[in-house]
Amino acid sequence: MWQALTTGSLIAHAEKYHGDTDVVSVEGDGSLSRSSWREVGANARRIKSALDRLGVAAGARCATIAWNNRRHLELYFGIGSGGRVTHTMNPRLTPDQMIYILDHAADEVLFFDRSFLPVVAKLVPHLRSVRHFVLMGPRDAEAAGLITGLLFHDELLETGDPATEWPDLDETAPAALCYTSGTTGHPKGVQYSHRSLVLHSLGGNQPDGLAIAARDTVMPVVPMFHVNAWGVPYIAAAVGAKLVMPGPKLDGESLARLIEAEQVTLALGVPTIWMGLLAGLKSTGIKPVSLKRTVVGGSALPPSMLREFRETYGVDLIHAWGMTETSPLGTLNQLLQKHGTLEEGARHRLRECQGRPPWGVDLRLVDEAGHELPRDGKTQGELQIRGHWIVESYFGQEETALTLDGWFDTGDVATLDADGYLVIRDRSKDIIKSGGEWISTVELENIAIAHPQIANAAAIAARHLKWDERPVVLAVPVAGETPDEQDIRAFYEGKVAHWQVPDRVIFVEALPLGATGKVMKAKLRELYGDVLLPEG
Repeated sequence: MWQALTTGSLIAHAEKYHGDTDVVSVEGDGSLSRSSWREVGANARRIKSALDRLGVAAGARCATIAWNNRRHLELYFGIGSGGRVTHTMNPRLTPDQMIYILDHAADEVLFFDRSFLPVVAKLVPHLRSVRHFVLMGPRDAEAAGLITGLLFHDELLETGDPATEWPDLDETAPAALCYTSGTTGHPKGVQYSHRSLVLHSLGGNQPDGLAIAARDTVMPVVPMFHVNAWGVPYIAAAVGAKLVMPGPKLDGESLARLIEAEQVTLALGVPTIWMGLLAGLKSTGIKPVSLKRTVVGGSALPPSMLREFRETYGVDLIHAWGMTETSPLGTLNQLLQKHGTLEEGARHRLRECQGRPPWGVDLRLVDEAGHELPRDGKTQGELQIRGHWIVESYFGQEETALTLDGWFDTGDVATLDADGYLVIRDRSKDIIKSGGEWISTVELENIAIAHPQIANAAAIAARHLKWDERPVVLAVPVAGETPDEQDIRAFYEGKVAHWQVPDRVIFVEALPLGATGKVMKAKLRELYGDVLLPEG
């Protein structure tokens, strides 16, 4: 028997066989709401039906600007499984970046949480394609006064039919869309097909993968706008796991109390989240006895954090690696049978790397000429990837994103051992990764150089205890000028998102140049890479 691999099959399974399983959601006002997979499935069908009534065509992009909550989960399936494309937007971007992305995607509908109303109200006059704005909640008189023709999620549900059937879709049709920044130029869209999302859910959730089961209570702290919350909404539906959606309150104490109250067994997020959780556990005295595993990705895992979670709380941290272009699961750090005989220190050191690829993903290292390098755990090379859920081309671009022989170049420099264990050594394009979010050095440099008192500038990633990396700009003043550091940092406000503003601007007489005239950033990192550390 042949059936198309579609996301509608995932929510249909959860609705039919796990209908009583809880879906818990922290709302924007801090209140807790309880739903179930049965209700989420019915509301997703209502969303699909309501979009039909609005005349939103099949294949149309529908954007969301929202936290991790029940309504956002309903939209994931109501939009994508209904034959349209769920386009999650990062609310941390600047208004100009949001306008560019929404216009580039040609979104027809924009759903947004109440907390983003001021932002969306400012975007409205600049958006060319959006025909319907939907506030994710009940009717709100204040909001209605700010946006003409504003629709309301809860009222939209009432117009939809919970018995509507999911359409018979081509499994290669698009279901979701995310944009990635961090490369030069404008953000690029990565569009995921139904087939790739289902295969990602199956391949990424093997026993040596995320290993989410129906008996788990899963809390995705990684945002639903960050590569589909690493695929957790789809995987949780496939297995019928209880979901705990933390909403906007992501401080350590709030997360600690939520874990304890809902008996969370698995949580997923970037290292900065878990740093905050450790502080929250200490301040509240909470012992997370239910929590067995956390999956950590987005940036490198500090070894000290791994030890503290394991030794103090008995929680196993699982390192993972991926990117928007890889849907995102590329590797997960699960041990092999032979590692059971390793002495404890060696085993812990192995757990610090990014892990090995699950079925569905293949990795290789190449040199500058494209020749494959040995997987010996020592030889460094450019990391390339291919597989069932890896990007082929960027949204709206006809040319392929792959090499001539069909691999995607990640832009990372890494090592691989014979078992496929990956260690990311460097970023070949010098992109800064702060708290799991990319920051473009080219953009920071261009802004600095635009300042009338700056002649030249280079941005580097400096090590940071909390955020892993933060931007530092080395700036050469115009002859005769004596610029002020705070004035230069203030020059960035409004040009990039606030969290992308450099932590330091350091004035230097000249930048080190290589033989081709390019700035030697490796040298700058040697000199200034520790300036943000306590002893720096």
